Amino acid sequence: MTPGARRVLEAAGRLFYERGIHAVGVDLVAAEAGVTKKTLYDRFGSKEQLVVEYLADRDERWRAFLSGYLDRARTPRSRVLAVFDAARDWAGPHLSRGCGMINAHAEIGDPAHPAYAVIAGQKAWTLALLTDLAREVAPRRASGLGRSLALLHEGGLVAHGMGIFPDALGHARREAEALLRAAEGEG
Repeated sequence: MTPGARRVLEAAGRLFYERGIHAVGVDLVAAEAGVTKKTLYDRFGSKEQLVVEYLADRDERWRAFLSGYLDRARTPRSRVLAVFDAARDWAGPHLSRGCGMINAHAEIGDPAHPAYAVIAGQKAWTLALLTDLAREVAPRRASGLGRSLALLHEGGLVAHGMGIFPDALGHARREAEALLRAAEGEG
């Protein structure tokens, strides 16, 4: 990616997240990035594609961040809890307004929009990850446990973003830990 395209993506990411996808036009993104609209369109083709790239970049950065937590976890239970620990730590610098994917979904509900697949794919990936990790804890309960963990994770992200109560992600983690203890006892 050229330096100009990288600046466009960074500006778009910040503006789309802070102000909303529909509220931000390509003129503002280009101005913030210090490029012309022609440069923006030459690299991304359309605002829709820029939104796709923004969401894919955000997802890629989250997965890389999470990977470090998973790599350091040594037990099946700690691997599941690592997802919640990573979310809590990611929330500080990256989630002042809640989950970027959930926010994008609020604006892009049409499955025909090219960004919809990125949004839905990220949430499906999270469910699959938590289900795979749950399988290491309680193989016979993996599907249901994975769904419950995903609900706790997503609910924690939403509650954090909305400021519903303090330490929503920490609360979600504690509830996940209780679920895991119960599941370990059941096998």
